[in-house]
Amino acid sequence: MLQIKTLNTYYGDSHILHGVDLDIPRGKTVGLLGRNGMGKTTLIRSLMGYVPAASGSVSWLGKAVTGQPPEKMARLGIGYVPEGRGIFPNLSVRENLLMSARPGPTGRHDWTYDRVLDIFPRLKERLDHGGQQLSGGEQQMLSIGRALMTNPDLLILDEATEGLAPLIVQEIWRVIATIRATGISALIVDRNYRAVLEHTDSAVLLEKGRVVLQGESNALLGTPQELARYLGV
Repeated sequence: MLQIKTLNTYYGDSHILHGVDLDIPRGKTVGLLGRNGMGKTTLIRSLMGYVPAASGSVSWLGKAVTGQPPEKMARLGIGYVPEGRGIFPNLSVRENLLMSARPGPTGRHDWTYDRVLDIFPRLKERLDHGGQQLSGGEQQMLSIGRALMTNPDLLILDEATEGLAPLIVQEIWRVIATIRATGISALIVDRNYRAVLEHTDSAVLLEKGRVVLQGESNALLGTPQELARYLGV
């Protein structure tokens, strides 16, 4: 579905991504692992068009989309839940969800307002609350729900559980498992490498902007020494 080849990205004179390759097949969930500052968010921002790539290519369903702006990438069918959530604080929960509602690129409308509220019952209790009135966990749920309302073919989650209480983290992973079961492709970034590997089909590990480890998630779980080497766990 999404293919990235030999992607190189700079911030000023700093070379951040060094020839990164990443494939996300249709209906599969891929984990993106690495310590802080290794290029994970830069990779996402590069494929989404927020940061220009110096070289390399991004393809969607076999068509080159390198350098397309974020709004065009979103309309291709990519739902992005950014680190920091990015909800509208001056809009209510209801407004945050409804303003993003639209059919997917092929007209699919699986993720309705009611379905999103079914998997996030906590949001159903907060419909008239403003975004700024929500807890961090509720804001994260709203950010994921808003992305689902676009009926994406690919959902990107960047640090979806960061800074959340343990019970809320469990809830987010439950929702991720539910979403995965629907057949949506997904790219998941999270510091909890074990949870990522347990909820994905395959994973890629970045070290200083380079792919140093990749494979099926179950197989990677069986390589604790390699994971410890690159993740410091």
